[in-house]
Amino acid sequence: MIWTVLLLVLLYVLATHRSRSKNDPPLDKGLIPWLGHALEFGKDAFKFLNRMKLKHGDIFTVRVAGHYVTVLLDPHSYDEVINDSDSLDFARYAQVLMERIFRLRLPHHQSNKEKAMMKKHFTGMNLAALNSTMSRHLLALLKAETPQNQKHWKDEGLFNFSYGLLFKAGYLTLFGGEQNNNGSDPSRVYEEYKKFDGLLTKMARGTLKTDEKRTAHRVQQRLWELLAPAGLTEDDGSSPWLHGYRQLLQEEGADDDTQKKAVLMQLWATQGNVGPAVFWLLGYLLTNPEALTAVRWEFSHISQVETSDTPLVDRPVNTPVFDSALEETLRLTAAPFITREVVQEKTLHMADGQEYLLRKGDRVCLFPFTSPQMDPEIYHEPQKYKYDRFLNEDGSAKKDFYKGGRPLKYYTMPWGAGTNGCVGKQFAIDTIRQFVYLVLTHYDLQLCDPHAPMPEVNANRYGFGMLQPEGDLLVRYKLRSTHQH
Repeated sequence: MIWTVLLLVLLYVLATHRSRSKNDPPLDKGLIPWLGHALEFGKDAFKFLNRMKLKHGDIFTVRVAGHYVTVLLDPHSYDEVINDSDSLDFARYAQVLMERIFRLRLPHHQSNKEKAMMKKHFTGMNLAALNSTMSRHLLALLKAETPQNQKHWKDEGLFNFSYGLLFKAGYLTLFGGEQNNNGSDPSRVYEEYKKFDGLLTKMARGTLKTDEKRTAHRVQQRLWELLAPAGLTEDDGSSPWLHGYRQLLQEEGADDDTQKKAVLMQLWATQGNVGPAVFWLLGYLLTNPEALTAVRWEFSHISQVETSDTPLVDRPVNTPVFDSALEETLRLTAAPFITREVVQEKTLHMADGQEYLLRKGDRVCLFPFTSPQMDPEIYHEPQKYKYDRFLNEDGSAKKDFYKGGRPLKYYTMPWGAGTNGCVGKQFAIDTIRQFVYLVLTHYDLQLCDPHAPMPEVNANRYGFGMLQPEGDLLVRYKLRSTHQH
């Protein structure tokens, strides 16, 4: 028996053995067979990739749970990966998560159809309609939080305040329908979703404990039940986007099980990032008085011409200070992976003239959070929040950043790029601007502790889109007397 086991181990080692050829990127397999660097990568990807970058340079291949992943960290060379659709098969990160969590794989052509459908619903007149609907829901939810006759401060964690309100407004806009006549109560959905979101990283990495597996199963079942009626009919109260997505799944022959899993992943993909982004933005403004004053001053000029019949999203606005404050927030807190699968052997031509072979079956990963977003050569004091970092002296948007003396095409990448670009980017920006505008102009908002620091980030969330905090930032708010009407 023992000889059989030893033989199997030997065969496994031989089958999985890999050495570096002269044209390969530097190879770092780690000390643990098969697992390689999976544990360190999952615990804190930013710290791990910085260590690998110091050791190997801007390109290297690491072994992660049986996969070989080539990490590219030279932004001058990113186009080689972003624009190559022949050798590199792009997988949207939500789809990658879906495969891992649900053991579900959707055909590539469906992904292309889905993107085309998303463009239809998140641009032009359809975007304007979405913005108006979102604006109404945000206003109604904020009013419900602070009744007109309430004159006392209300204390709450800023993360729960931001994530909760934006999730509910987004759910009503994209899932629950205009009148919420074919969806579930958004508060119930949010309570279950929070549990799902809290276990998401462990589900994706397959590291759930026994009791967590039971919880994850129950939460998914509950969410599937709550989301079941959403988008099934084309009533006036239903979401056109979700109805179109449901139709696409049906046309592709997806069974009921696949459909409910896909709709849940869309809930995460559409609602998982905006709330955390607003938390960080408001947190940075509240802990940087100069930034808060500058954004409020800019908003005050908008509010002078505001009427209740003309919400912010329904008219052209120019908010360069707010835009820079948001861009700086995303530079510090947006940390998605951009991943592609090598479907045929490819020679990668680096900007410095070096050439490396990418092997079929491997994966390529860009991590823009490390480079360019936290690169000290590109950004002076990259860990520090500077609200005007993306402004020129004349107040216009700054877009000229350099590395190695050369201008950068990709100087910050919170929304991805190329075929990986976020289709809902403008809708997300409009939503964030509208919410922050409403909060800062209609409410008094302040830190409970004026000297409270920003919380640290949850290092497990690197690679999953917007980072989330360890803990919260306690704030208090009340309706401004001038807006109690």
